[in-house]
Amino acid sequence: MADDSVPVVAVDGPAASGKGTIARRVAQALGYHYLDSGALYRLVALKALRDGVDPDAPDGVAALARALDVAFDGDAVRLDGADATDAVRAEDVSAAASRVAVHAPVRAALLARQRAFRRPPGLVADGRDMGTVVFPDAAAKVFVTASAQERAARRQRQLRENGIDVNIQSLLRDIQQRDARDAGRAAAPLRPAEGALLLDTTNMTIDAAVAAVLAAVRAAGAGAGGRSIRG
Repeated sequence: MADDSVPVVAVDGPAASGKGTIARRVAQALGYHYLDSGALYRLVALKALRDGVDPDAPDGVAALARALDVAFDGDAVRLDGADATDAVRAEDVSAAASRVAVHAPVRAALLARQRAFRRPPGLVADGRDMGTVVFPDAAAKVFVTASAQERAARRQRQLRENGIDVNIQSLLRDIQQRDARDAGRAAAPLRPAEGALLLDTTNMTIDAAVAAVLAAVRAAGAGAGGRSIRG
């Protein structure tokens, strides 16, 4: 059972905002464990696609989520005993994950799995509802964002580095659709947690963003609520 006394840093935000990179580096700086909650939803989506389960069918994907056989080893991910590190990052899986994540039964099925990552000396958790639902008592809460255009450009650069050429307008539409699904879902909609540091990374370097989050963590005891930093 997770220890509620273990400190948590909750880092939320939309797709391609930089929250994952920021959260990993903050975890390294603090010597904390790291949770990529989105990986769990992508694993459910990957399982659904492989098993022929409709990502838009709540009961079917919730059943997969409850029985999910996954293991994490650093950056490596295993699904049903086989390596899924690359497969879970595929574009079709990411798109399906956004559809899977709107279902309340799926989110409920993954809640205990996410909270189990809370172990000494601390946890940095990134996702879309870490500070609002999964760890509402987090010591520090951050909401990372950037313009949709900048996020599409980042995603395009990332894909090109992997030898994949994708039209930026297509990526922009996909990001805007994901944003709408995430913000509009009934279960745990994407929004800043109360008192979260709002971090706009549109024109901000990763180093500056990490420094801002670490400063918020250090200041959390004195109350860091309501501040906003724009790059």
